[in-house]
Amino acid sequence: MSHSKPHLEDLNVVVLGQGGDGSLTVISILADVLRSAGLRAYTERNVLSRIKGGIVAATLRVSSRERLCTGSEVDLLLAFDALAVAKHVHRLSQHGIVIYDNSGGSLPADSGIADGTRVIGIPFSRHAIRNFRRDLYKNSISSAVIGRLIGLDDNDVRNSFEKRFARHGAQALEYNLEALAVGHELADQVGLTADQGLYRIVSADCGPQMLITGNEAVAFGFAVAGGRFFAGYPITPATEIMEWLVKWLPSFGGVVQQAEDELSAANMAIGAALTGTRAMVATSGPGLALMQEAIGQSGMAEIPLVLVDSQRAGPSTGMPTKPEQSDIMMMAHGGQGDFPRVVLAPGTPAECFHLTVAACNLAERYQLPVFVALDQGLSQNLATIDLIEPGQVAVDRGKRLDAAALAQLDVYQRYAFSEDGVSAFAAPGTAGGMSLVTGNEHDQFGLVSTDPDNRRRMVQKRQQKIETMRPDLPQAVTHGNATAEVGFIGVGMTYGVILEAMDILAAGGVATQYHQLRTLWPMLEETAAFTQRCQHVFVVEYNATGQLARLIVAQGGEQAHICSILAYDGVPLRATSLAREIKDRLRLREDKVA
Repeated sequence: MSHSKPHLEDLNVVVLGQGGDGSLTVISILADVLRSAGLRAYTERNVLSRIKGGIVAATLRVSSRERLCTGSEVDLLLAFDALAVAKHVHRLSQHGIVIYDNSGGSLPADSGIADGTRVIGIPFSRHAIRNFRRDLYKNSISSAVIGRLIGLDDNDVRNSFEKRFARHGAQALEYNLEALAVGHELADQVGLTADQGLYRIVSADCGPQMLITGNEAVAFGFAVAGGRFFAGYPITPATEIMEWLVKWLPSFGGVVQQAEDELSAANMAIGAALTGTRAMVATSGPGLALMQEAIGQSGMAEIPLVLVDSQRAGPSTGMPTKPEQSDIMMMAHGGQGDFPRVVLAPGTPAECFHLTVAACNLAERYQLPVFVALDQGLSQNLATIDLIEPGQVAVDRGKRLDAAALAQLDVYQRYAFSEDGVSAFAAPGTAGGMSLVTGNEHDQFGLVSTDPDNRRRMVQKRQQKIETMRPDLPQAVTHGNATAEVGFIGVGMTYGVILEAMDILAAGGVATQYHQLRTLWPMLEETAAFTQRCQHVFVVEYNATGQLARLIVAQGGEQAHICSILAYDGVPLRATSLAREIKDRLRLREDKVA
């Protein structure tokens, strides 16, 4: 390749089409090729809440460094639907390129493409129908063209196709490889030969990597941590957790059960946990609302339960395919009565794996419900991460009594009072391990009790778990300049956006640091200390009411230092916009002081 071509160090590709066109397939194929080439890849989906139709925007970011968000500008825009170009062309970078499917004619005159922008028309659909009698093959054809544009080796793209489509059968593989060949021929016709791409690949030599979503990482973590029973009901954007486990959990000796609704799923998991089996459920906001009764049962009966909440825009059905973080209060305080719970908040797919393992251990160690708080972006966006080593996972089952241990006791008290608030557990059916399980208040044996003194002691016993567990809870990770007076706090998919905004601000002379929460509840003292240490603390979250900021203030955070940055339109934040917002807010604060 010519050395005059730009190095591929950071590039954003957007594929536009109608829902069902295969836009997501294109970027996932390319992401896998790029991972093999030693580059970092990150994908983002912008789809409507329906099975087919409507404009879908699938974004692929390629970088020589870890980037867990898409860029603010688009370098390459590929449109299967010419009408979609006008809605996204404003994001084109100065050297951006537009490729569109001209099977139905030229681009509309009002597409808004700036003078001097390179525009390439290629009849993807026409060739797909002519060669394969199915329009869908245009996504495989286009993959070849994009690969050429960004400097990918033809053989690397072909190898990725072979891996992806071999599992669909010999005929599917044959047709997709033929479609790839058609795409290379079309690329040749428009001057995009194998040695004439527009960019030159620069390998980052990142070492062994895997391409994974947050949902997949959660499911993987659950299986590796000894999880053996999963119950759920399909719900966007959490469904892929169940899909992964249906495919793989049986090979670990586990069982997956699709329930008739979310409450049933939670109760099934509680029943499994009562037998001593590690159990988990996964849902989104509407399903979590239905589970509240069961969550209270888990708290009262002190039965371990791991719950994954992949948050989406609400209330009610809301916008199922759009990101939001508006279940924070429901996870921290939902359900009737007082009972302890834990809410963990990963920010990367790797943390989704590790914090799911932590959730399983904490749930059994302290016999309570533990939430893993995701959001649509973290759940469904693909990212390259360093290879996970499952052999390094440690499993802690907590205070468990087998028959031998029970034989040493005068009497087994399932809910015996203890200094740490945790009572030893024996699975029903274990010799000497007879106990009662009820959602009513109870005494040490599980017998229903309304005695005031017993009630007070039992509530205190359960609440003691909060103080006991604090040293075991995942602490926040601090990024940036530890002495900076400007700080960020955020969870979930804000992670990548905040880190990149910090780079932008640093280039402009503004030093910042980022307190990345990993335990949302109970909130650790470190968070309040951070808000007191920094003069300006920007809490970035996807909801309209500042739920995370309110929790922080309620737990001792310095309210005078906290400023909320809120997004609730279903559109992911962009780093440049966030950096600009921070600069404007800082300027306003300085003006007030002056």
